[in-house]
Amino acid sequence: MRGLDKVNGRTVDVNVPIGGTAEVLGLLVTLTDCRFPADNPTGDAYAYVTIRSPKDGEVFFEGWMIASSPALNALDHNRYDVWVIRCKSD
Repeated sequence: MRGLDKVNGRTVDVNVPIGGTAEVLGLLVTLTDCRFPADNPTGDAYAYVTIRSPKDGEVFFEGWMIASSPALNALDHNRYDVWVIRCKSD
């Protein structure tokens, strides 16, 4: 996953295991599933993601994100942007 702080332009890359949760720029990102074509594991990842507030658990986003089309189904947050980059098969 990649996160962007729109205020200061800071980006971070975070590996989130399937079934796991990680903090990305202060948001809790849970990865439920990550799928990819067998012939191109890094080219077109589909990830089912839930993004929540760590303070009160408010859900900002829940659904599928597509690595090749991040704007198709994106997080709608005033400060942060989070999107899937790829799935790792190891």
